[in-house]
Amino acid sequence: MTSLPLIPVDPDARGRRPAMPPRHLADLDLPGRQAFVTELGEPAFRAKQVSNHYFGRLVRDPGQMTDLPAATRERLAGTLLPTLLTPVRELACDDGATRKALWRLHDGSLVESVLMGYPDRVTVCISSQAGCGMACPFCATGQAGLTRNLSTAEIVDQAVYLAGVAASGAVAGSPPRLSHVVFMGMGEPLANYSRVVAAIRRLVAPAPEGLGLSQRHITVSTVGLVPAIRRLASEDLSVTLALSLHAPDDELRDELVPVNQRWKVSEVLDAAWDYAATTGRRVSIEYAMIKDVNDQPWRADLLGRLLAGKLAHVNLIPLNPTPGSRWDASPKPVEREFVRRLREAGVSTTVRDTRGREIDGACGQLAAAEDRDIEPRTATA
Repeated sequence: MTSLPLIPVDPDARGRRPAMPPRHLADLDLPGRQAFVTELGEPAFRAKQVSNHYFGRLVRDPGQMTDLPAATRERLAGTLLPTLLTPVRELACDDGATRKALWRLHDGSLVESVLMGYPDRVTVCISSQAGCGMACPFCATGQAGLTRNLSTAEIVDQAVYLAGVAASGAVAGSPPRLSHVVFMGMGEPLANYSRVVAAIRRLVAPAPEGLGLSQRHITVSTVGLVPAIRRLASEDLSVTLALSLHAPDDELRDELVPVNQRWKVSEVLDAAWDYAATTGRRVSIEYAMIKDVNDQPWRADLLGRLLAGKLAHVNLIPLNPTPGSRWDASPKPVEREFVRRLREAGVSTTVRDTRGREIDGACGQLAAAEDRDIEPRTATA
């Protein structure tokens, strides 16, 4: 097999340069793939053929790529489609409508992604980093720290793999086509900015260049990296920005979201409103409801004042506690009062559907269990 170049990467949080995977066709746009194929001594149109299999038919098996000459099929597919994700565990719950995958990467790092089927759509939640450097204390991934950024193809491959699961009809009662992708898995997407934006472009480009999803069906979550939010607004993309706020006041947010010590609530919200004004997209305000921490009525009122009249929607998230954590979910009466006060302030508010609790549904829990060599709780398919 041809020796492949490694993708240039930034040093991780400890100053090391972690080994990245071999180049994959999803790391490149279509002209880049064509140039890569010609370097291998093949005609440029072979790149389009392999891309059609991967993005259009969701096929990885060279044996199914019968439009390629048998003599070059294995070599070409193996070079353009190196294995990036090796399944470690795949668990299902909610009568099969929620499926969580734990992957081992080429260097042993673990990442997670989740497929969620609904009557009108199929959504995939994907990871952008192995671990996370944002250190939010109530988050299992934040407690683990950052291992490295994922490559563009490692990000995209999660969505393509789970799109294939949906296409197989495995998610009963849901359409057979992936329609939505949310960057809400492991990691801070905007801390891996260039690869995340490249991954979005692959997801929305029509086949054979990409998956052909709607930009409006892509959501990018962030804890509030202000310069990156402003940069994203200039990318000519219509993706939804989801801001993980979790507290309306700086005193508490400094503790819950440590990056707030760099960019305060007012600065983060100003960047979010500028994003909304530039893109015309409503900002989703993510707010994990944590018992006796951020769920007081006065905080609901303060949040309502900050968001009133803005192009924003609040998504309240019942906390899925991590094992041994001191954090717990707010009681339902407290949650309902929080919702009432926000809506009374004129702020659109919903409570996120709770999915996957019996399969270590909170991001990072399954990877943490694997790292500890502990069997996660069993789940029924």
